Amino acid sequence: MDMADSKLIEQHLIDAEICIRCGACEAACPIDAITHDDRNYVVDVNKCEHCRACVPVCPTGAIDNWFTVPRSTAYSLEEQFSWDALPARLSAAQLAEFGPADDAQEAPLAQEAAPAAAAADPAGEKPFDPEEFNAPLPPWSAAHAYSNLYGPRAAQKTITATVTGTLRVTEVGKEYDTHHIVLDFGAMPFPVLEGQSIAVLPPGLDARGKPHVPRQYSIASPRNGERPGYNNLSLTIKRVLEDYDGNPVRGVASNYMCDLKVGDKVEVIGPFGTSFLMPNHPRSHVVMICTGTGSAPMRAMTEWRRRLRGSGKFEGGKLMLFFGARTKEELPYFGPLLSLPKDFIDINFAFSRTPGAPKKYVQDALRERAADLVPLLTDPHAYFYICGLRAMEEGVMLTLRDIAVQAGLEWNEVGNALKRDGRLHLETY
Repeated sequence: MDMADSKLIEQHLIDAEICIRCGACEAACPIDAITHDDRNYVVDVNKCEHCRACVPVCPTGAIDNWFTVPRSTAYSLEEQFSWDALPARLSAAQLAEFGPADDAQEAPLAQEAAPAAAAADPAGEKPFDPEEFNAPLPPWSAAHAYSNLYGPRAAQKTITATVTGTLRVTEVGKEYDTHHIVLDFGAMPFPVLEGQSIAVLPPGLDARGKPHVPRQYSIASPRNGERPGYNNLSLTIKRVLEDYDGNPVRGVASNYMCDLKVGDKVEVIGPFGTSFLMPNHPRSHVVMICTGTGSAPMRAMTEWRRRLRGSGKFEGGKLMLFFGARTKEELPYFGPLLSLPKDFIDINFAFSRTPGAPKKYVQDALRERAADLVPLLTDPHAYFYICGLRAMEEGVMLTLRDIAVQAGLEWNEVGNALKRDGRLHLETY
């Protein structure tokens, strides 16, 4: 083998499973390295210079994937056009056969990867990657999910929904502002399941004179509607008034949605998602770990279980919720959560900015309940769901790993079983 062809590179790939085909990445790429057909958006490995101009404009995070591959067998455009999901990553043993990494290609990623070095696995072999254990398949008993019914790949580009309800679900008078918004689809088919998402299209043009890109939101209501028997759904949306660095900014989609009034019309595409689905098996256990508006799919799952329980025909398994926020006032649905029966759901709050109290994060709450989580990690009928800001992902997964290891379990066996059996699902943004 020619050593020039044996070098390893970091190939930029787009996750076809969660991409909503909005075209924002292609428009942002300054060197035309991104293209598309009627099926997928893809990145040309021979053109991409890792400038990352496409990353911040992607509304779903589908663009932010970097796979170590041999240069000689990098994924072609034709292969990427055929994908429904990302391929499996090559193992360290497989990559070792192809020689050292190509420094020129790897350099743009090295600086970002550095913080993860402290999270090496117990054997010290490689940085800990939470996504390595994210299940690509739903639970075996999950209901069938319909996806991409409306949008770029569908015959009908969008569907129009009517706002039938909007309610602020965080304390009025504070700097945070989160709304519960109900959208009704009338007679148009729009079947959804707990764990799926939709995208809304804000009206108007951006600073470049182009239509705003779609913004994706997790569905916060169960499969039979926010109001049972109606063709509607709800969303949990926080008004964005500052960026991650604390600088003032006005989020286009979040402010548009939070300002809507009953009777307003909204353009929607979707639904999306075929793996972050809850099990239908009646005795399955569900562990939900979330922060902020990552509570949306957890509310949907909880409400569906509550309705089944109310029917008197459902013998449900354990339902555990680990919910983090800065303060209880900032936590959506805090009041309704407190009213749920304790024999129905086991709720664990974690507040990091309560005056006069020590900081507590969801990881701390998980550690406090380690004795209860250990048997669930190995129970084939227990499912774990993690949703919230991407910054929480690694900490939560490392905590689950530590809980397993301290109980004498082999984490790689546990983690791989969670992934293989569709029992661990990550959805971060």
